[in-house]
Amino acid sequence: PKTDIVFLKVHKSASSTVMNILFRFGEMHNLTFAFPIGGGNQLFYPRHFLARFVEGFSPSSPRRFNILCHHMRFLQPEVHKVVSSSAFYFSILRNPVKLMESSFAYYKGASAFSRVRSLEEFLRQPYHYYNPTDGDRHYARNLMTFDFGFNPDGEVSAERVKLMLKAIEASFDLLLISEYFDESMVLLKEMLCWDLDSVVSFPLNIRDSSTKSPLSDTVVEKIKDWNRLDWEIYTHFNRTFWERIDRDIGRERMQREVKALRERQGELARTCLQGMGSVAPKHIKDSSLKPLQHGSARILGYNLKQGLDKETERMCRRLVTPELQYSSALYKKQFAQNFP
Repeated sequence: PKTDIVFLKVHKSASSTVMNILFRFGEMHNLTFAFPIGGGNQLFYPRHFLARFVEGFSPSSPRRFNILCHHMRFLQPEVHKVVSSSAFYFSILRNPVKLMESSFAYYKGASAFSRVRSLEEFLRQPYHYYNPTDGDRHYARNLMTFDFGFNPDGEVSAERVKLMLKAIEASFDLLLISEYFDESMVLLKEMLCWDLDSVVSFPLNIRDSSTKSPLSDTVVEKIKDWNRLDWEIYTHFNRTFWERIDRDIGRERMQREVKALRERQGELARTCLQGMGSVAPKHIKDSSLKPLQHGSARILGYNLKQGLDKETERMCRRLVTPELQYSSALYKKQFAQNFP
């Protein structure tokens, strides 16, 4: 199994669920994480990543970490300084239309969104609200482009798009697609030589459907247009994703693998969860399992079954622990000597 991994955690793209998979694998195999200094949950985002943002990194004795997976704005030469040169790089993409709808609910406080009542209103005259010099502008435009380290306000010429896609292809071994999450996990498992249980997950950091709004065709087209760079990235790598499946796995085997993954997920839900699924924040009984609530989104969580034996309880708890709590527990474990 591969143990040196860089995951670019793209915002609002099922990346918290992927992060939970990496946290669990790292914890089970005693791997080290490149944590933000002080144990925060972002590597000084939205600044471009620098090696010195990592706790325990020092240029004089460059220490290599196994897994780098916290939010960052990608800058490969700096990433190279903290992980092994043979590390496996991957990320996950989401349809920019859904991504923007999600970003609007989640980052309603961002300067571009704070003065509008709806996404439709914003898109009617985006430049009335959007200022390219605002420090949080990226939440409102080409968010994936920004996370990959590029300029979200760059011109959309064929030449520039080609260079951007080439740069991403040169840096990353695999790009997953969140709309095909189970297929993505099967592909990831193949590439990392992991077993099925390592990529099983319950969806984390997801919104209650009552806060999701359906979008008209006109709005969909406006979103694509406004996020043209993201749209180019997404359509390109959605295509290469399926090409890779056809080349490396084949559709039939993929169907079998996805079925096995879903069955195992169902089995674990029956073992671990009260009521089999996610619940609204107010119904989460164990406060240590409550996810952070943000913007106008209502983030769902889980209740564990009572009376599980110790080993099962530990396994189940890992599956449902929200990102911030899990990250902080792993940080304390890794830097135990810093916590008297």
